[in-house]
Amino acid sequence: MVKSGKLRSGTAQKIRRWKKGHSSDSNPETSRYRKAARSRYFSRPSEKSDLTVDALKLHNELQAGSLQRSSDAMEAGDAMEDKALTEKTSGTFLSGLSDCSNLTFRKVQRYWESNSAAHKEVRIQKCALCHYFALLYSNCCYAIHCHINLQIVCCLATLLRKQDLSVWSYPSTLQIYHGLLSFTVHSKPKVRKAAQQGICAVLHYSDFMFSDNAPVHHPAAATTAKFCCKELEQSGGSKEDTTTLHMLGLLKDLLSVFPLSSVKSCCETLLRVMTLSHVLVTANAMQAFHKLFSSKPSPASMSAELNAQIITALYDYVPSENDLQPLLAWLAVMEKAHVHLSSLQSSLSIGHLPRLFSVTMSCLLSPHTQVVSAATQTLKTLLNECVAPQMAEIGSVLPNTSAGNGACIIKMFHIVEEGLSYRFHASWPFVLQILGCFYRAAGKQAHPIMIKSLQSLSDLRATPQFPFSGELDLAVGSAVESMGPEVVLKAVPLLITGTDDDLEFPQSWLIPVLRDNVKNTQLAYFTSYFLPLANKLKQTADELEQSGQKLMAKVYQTLQMQIWTMLPGFCTKPTDLLAAFKGIARSLGMALNDRPDLRLCICQALRTLINKSCETEEEKAELQRFSKNFLPILFNVYSQQPKPGEMASARMAVLDTIRVYLSITEQMVCTFLQKASERLNSWLLFCRLAVIDLIVAMAPFADEASMTQTFSLIKPFVESKDSRIQKKAYRVLEEICGGESASCKAFVLQNLEQLKTMLMDSLTTAASSSKRPRLKCLIHIVKQLNEEHSDFITALLPEVILCTKEMSIGARKNAYSLLVEIGNAFVRFCGNLKDAINEYLGHVFIGLTSSVTMITCTVLALTRLVFHYKGKNSIAVSSLELLLQNVCLLLSSRTRDVVKASLGFLKVLLFSMDVKVLASHIAMEGISNMNDMRRHFRVKLKNIYTKLIRKFGFELVKSMLPADQHKILVNIRKTEARNKRRKLVIKTEEDGSDTEDEKPKVKEESIEDILAETDSDSDEDEKPKKGQKKPMKKGQAWLKEGVSDEPLNFLDPKAAQRVLATNPNLKKAIKTEHGFRMTSDGRLIIKEEEEDDDYKAKDAEMDDVLEEAGIKTVAITMVLCPRNDSNIMVHCDSLNSSAGGIGIHRPLDRRPEFGTEYKSKKGKGDVKKAGKCDPYAYVPLKKAQLNRRKKAKLQGQFKGMVRGAKKGARSGSRILKKRKD
Repeated sequence: MVKSGKLRSGTAQKIRRWKKGHSSDSNPETSRYRKAARSRYFSRPSEKSDLTVDALKLHNELQAGSLQRSSDAMEAGDAMEDKALTEKTSGTFLSGLSDCSNLTFRKVQRYWESNSAAHKEVRIQKCALCHYFALLYSNCCYAIHCHINLQIVCCLATLLRKQDLSVWSYPSTLQIYHGLLSFTVHSKPKVRKAAQQGICAVLHYSDFMFSDNAPVHHPAAATTAKFCCKELEQSGGSKEDTTTLHMLGLLKDLLSVFPLSSVKSCCETLLRVMTLSHVLVTANAMQAFHKLFSSKPSPASMSAELNAQIITALYDYVPSENDLQPLLAWLAVMEKAHVHLSSLQSSLSIGHLPRLFSVTMSCLLSPHTQVVSAATQTLKTLLNECVAPQMAEIGSVLPNTSAGNGACIIKMFHIVEEGLSYRFHASWPFVLQILGCFYRAAGKQAHPIMIKSLQSLSDLRATPQFPFSGELDLAVGSAVESMGPEVVLKAVPLLITGTDDDLEFPQSWLIPVLRDNVKNTQLAYFTSYFLPLANKLKQTADELEQSGQKLMAKVYQTLQMQIWTMLPGFCTKPTDLLAAFKGIARSLGMALNDRPDLRLCICQALRTLINKSCETEEEKAELQRFSKNFLPILFNVYSQQPKPGEMASARMAVLDTIRVYLSITEQMVCTFLQKASERLNSWLLFCRLAVIDLIVAMAPFADEASMTQTFSLIKPFVESKDSRIQKKAYRVLEEICGGESASCKAFVLQNLEQLKTMLMDSLTTAASSSKRPRLKCLIHIVKQLNEEHSDFITALLPEVILCTKEMSIGARKNAYSLLVEIGNAFVRFCGNLKDAINEYLGHVFIGLTSSVTMITCTVLALTRLVFHYKGKNSIAVSSLELLLQNVCLLLSSRTRDVVKASLGFLKVLLFSMDVKVLASHIAMEGISNMNDMRRHFRVKLKNIYTKLIRKFGFELVKSMLPADQHKILVNIRKTEARNKRRKLVIKTEEDGSDTEDEKPKVKEESIEDILAETDSDSDEDEKPKKGQKKPMKKGQAWLKEGVSDEPLNFLDPKAAQRVLATNPNLKKAIKTEHGFRMTSDGRLIIKEEEEDDDYKAKDAEMDDVLEEAGIKTVAITMVLCPRNDSNIMVHCDSLNSSAGGIGIHRPLDRRPEFGTEYKSKKGKGDVKKAGKCDPYAYVPLKKAQLNRRKKAKLQGQFKGMVRGAKKGARSGSRILKKRKD
C-alpha cells in the first residue's frame, strides 16, 4: 500500500505541471473534440456572405433568361472587384446563393462523383432548396409591397378629399387622381376595394362639395367616367370578366354624381356590355341602373329625355318569365326608372306606362310565385306614385277619350282588366289587388271606364264557391272609397227594396263592403237612398212580425240594422256637410228618442262628425246650431233608466257623445249645468247618479263662477256614506282640478286652501272605491303647490303610501304616480335634486317603524321611488346603504307581505342599480337568514339568485351564501347553461340554411382539384360521390332551347332572353311545412298554445320588474261585483250582441273545445275534477305502474279499460245505425 501524500514511482513524467501563477486555470489548451462536435452542426460561415439583394435579383433575371451569362459575370465581377482585395477569389458570382447549403453538403463534396445517380439526386435537392428560398423571398417582398400600396391608397384618398376646388385645376392633382384610379382594377382585393372607396369618397364627400358655392359636379367626375368606359370597353369582350365586374361595381356608386354627358356615355357602355349575355355582367349592370334611379339624381345628371331613352333601351333586355332572379331585377329597375321619370316629367312618364303594364301583366303567368308577387308590387307602386298624383291634372277620363294621358289611362286599365280572364285564373288574387289599387288611384276621375269591371267582379262574386271572395271584397271596397257608393251601386245594384225581394239577397255582400269603406262622400245620398230604404225594411219587418213570419221579420230587421251601420261612414268627412246635415238632423233626433237599438250607431255618427269633419268654422257652426236640439235629447236619454233588454253600453255611448258635443258648444254649458244642478236633490238614486255624471261631463267646460257654484253643491256629497255618490263627487273634483282650460286653472288657484281643507277632512270618510279619483285629484293639486304647502304634503304622505296596497288597480296606479309627483314637488322646493330626494326618503323611512301594513306599503313606495330615480345619480350612497340594511333586516320578518315586498325591492334594485354600487352595499346575510319564508318564496329567491349570478358571477355569490344554499346555485348555473345551449341550437338551426353559403373554405384546393375541374370530359361522365356536394360555379348560364326543331338565331334581338341564369330543367324540391320546428336529430318541437318560442324572456323579465316597481299593475282577485267605470269608450263597429270595446272578442256562441273543462287554471296540463271522468283516454304513465308486485292488478285494470272502450264503441255504432234507419 502506498503511503498517503506520495505518488508511485514512474509517474513524474506523465503529470502536467501548472506554470507559476496559473494554478487557477481549468480549461485545456487543446479543443480537438470540440471542433469535431462543432462540425456536426450547421453554422454560418465565418467570412462575409455573398448572398445579397443584388445577387438575388441577378439570379432571378438569369432564371427568366433576360440576361446573358457572360455579361452577368462581367458585371458581377466589376461590382465586386473592389471587395476582392482582401477576400478569397475562388467563388463565382453565384457562390453566395449556395453559402447556406454548402455547409450541409460539405461532407458529400469530399466523395463527389459527377456520374453517380445518387449524387445527381443530391444536386437536384440542393437546387430545389435554393429555388424555394428565392421564391419565398420574392413572395414576402410582394406581400409587403401590397400592404404599402393599401396604405398609400388610403392616404391619397384622404388628401384628395381635403383639397380645395382650385387645386383640382392643376395637372399634377389630376395625375395623382389618375394614379388612384388605376388601383381600382388592382388584382389584390383589399387594394382594389380601398381604391374604389377612396374614389367614391373623393367624388361624393370632398369638402368643397358642401360649401356655399359648391359646383354641381366634382371636377374629376368626367375623367372618372371616361376611365370607367375605357376599362369596360377594353375588358368587356374578353373572357376574363373580372375587370368588367370591378368597373361595374365602381360605376354603381358613381353614376349619380357624373354630369349628364358622362351619364349618357356610361349608360350606353353598360347597355353594350349587357349584350354579351353574361349572367354576372348583366346582373351587375342592372344593379348599377337600379342604384342610379334609386338615388334620384338631379336633372343636371339625368334628364327626362335620357331617362326615357334608357327605359326604351331596357326593353331589349327583358328576361324570360321563367328566369327568376334576372326578371326580378329587371322589374325593380323599370319601377325605379318610371318613378324617377314621373318626378322629372309626369306626362312623359304616363306615356311610357302602358308598355310596361303589358310586359308586367304577362309576368303574372309565370310559374314562380316570387315573380308574380314582384310584378304585382311593381304595378301597385307605379299606380300609387306615377298615376295617382297626376289624376287631378288629367281630369275626367271618358270611354271615348282617344288622345293624351287619358288615353294612356284607358290602355293601362284595359290591360289590367284583361287579368280577369280565365288565362290568369291562377293569379286572380294578385289581379284583384292591382284592380283595387287602380280604383283607389284613378277611380274618382276614371270611373266611367271602370263600370264594366265592377260588373265582372259582381259576376265572379256570385260564382258558387268562389275562392277569392276576400280579395274581391277589398277591391270593390277600394272602388267604394274612391268612386263613392252611388257610382258603385249604379254598376252593381243592391237588389233590396223591401217588397218582393229575392229572399236569398244575392247582392247583400255589398252592405258590409259599403259599411267598411264608405267615407269622404255625400251625406245627402244616405238621406235620399239608404234612410228611406231602412225605414221601408223596418216597416216590412214589423208587418211580417204581426203576420207571424218571425224568421223573415228577423232577416229584414237585420238588414235595416246593417244599413244604419253605414251612417258613421257617411259622416266621416262628408263633402256636403253644410247642405245635407239639416236634412238628416231631425231624423237622427227622433231615432235617438224612439229607437234605443239605434242609439249606439247614431251616437258614433255624431262623434265622428264632430271629431273628424269639423275642419272649417262654417262646419263647426252648422253643428253648433243643432246643439240645442241634440243635447237635451241626449240628457234625457241618459237620465232615463234603461228598460229590460236595452244595452247598458248605449248609456256610456250617450255620455261620451255629450262630452264631445259640449266641446264645441261651451257657451251653452252654464245653462245646462244650472238645470242639472237643480235635479241633484231628486229622491231617486239613479237620477242623482246620472245627474252627477252629466255634471262630470260639463264641469271642465264651465266658467269660473259656475265651477264655484258646482263646488259648493258637490262638497256635501264628498262625505256621503253612499260610496257610489261619493265616488262620483270626487270625479267632479277630478275634472275641475285637472281641466286644461283657463277657468279651471283659475278656480284651483282661487280655492286651493278650501280644496286642501276638504281633502284632509274627508280622509277618514273616503271609501275604498273613491280612492282612485281622490288620488287623481290630489295629483292635480300637488302640481300647483309651492314651498309654503310642504306641511300639507307631509300630512298627505301616509295616506298615499297606504294606498299602494289598495284593491283597485286604478287606485294603486294613482298612488304610485302621486308618490313620484310628491318627489317632484320636493325637488321644486329644494332646488338640489340629491338633497331633495334625501329629505323625501327621510319622510318615507318613518313608515318602516309603524305597523306591519304600513311597513309593507313603505317598502312598496321605496321600490317605486328607487326605480324612478335610478339613473339620475340622485340617491346618496349613505341613504342607499341605510335603505339596503333596513330591507335586508325585513327579510327575516315572519310576515309574508313584508318579506314579499322586500324581495320585490331587491329584484328592482338588482335590475336598476349599477353593479359597482350593489357590490359594495348589498348584504347577503339578510337573504340567507330568511329560513321561515324560504320555501314559500322559493321562486322569487331563485329569480334573485339568478340575477345575482348574472351580475357578480357564480363563485362570488357562492362564497357569500351558506352551504345549504349551494345546491340551488348549482341548479341555477345548470339551468342557465342549458337555456344558453338551447338558444344557440335553435339559432343555429334557424340560420343554418342562410349561413351555409357564407362559411369560409376550410381546405385549399389542390392542384389535382384544379386539374379535375378543368377536365371537361370527365365532368359529364363522373357523378359526385355520396355525401359530397357538387361544386357550383359562379356565373353559370343556360340556353333555353326552342319549341320547334329550328336552330336558334343568335342575331335575333330577343336571343338574349334565351340565356337564363336559372336552370330551366331543375325543379325545386317542395319542402313540407308542418308548422313545427325540428331539432338536429330530427325530433319535432311541439309546444302548447300558451307557450311562445322563448316566452320573450327579456320582455317578461322587464314586465316583472315594472310590476314590482308599481308601474305595471296586475289585477287582484276580488269576489265583488265588477266596476262600471264611467270613462269607458264604446265603439259601434257592429251592432250584434257581441262584446264591446277594444281587444280580442271571442264568439260567445262557439261550442267549447273538447276537454277544456279539465284544463288547469294555475299550471299547464289537465287536472282531475271531482265527480268527472279521468282527463285522459290512455293509460297514465306513472312511476308506480312499474311496480312488479302490482303487475296483475294493473293488467286487470288495463283489460277492463279495453273492455269498456269496446262496449262503448258497440253501443255507439248501434245508436248510429238506428239514426240512419
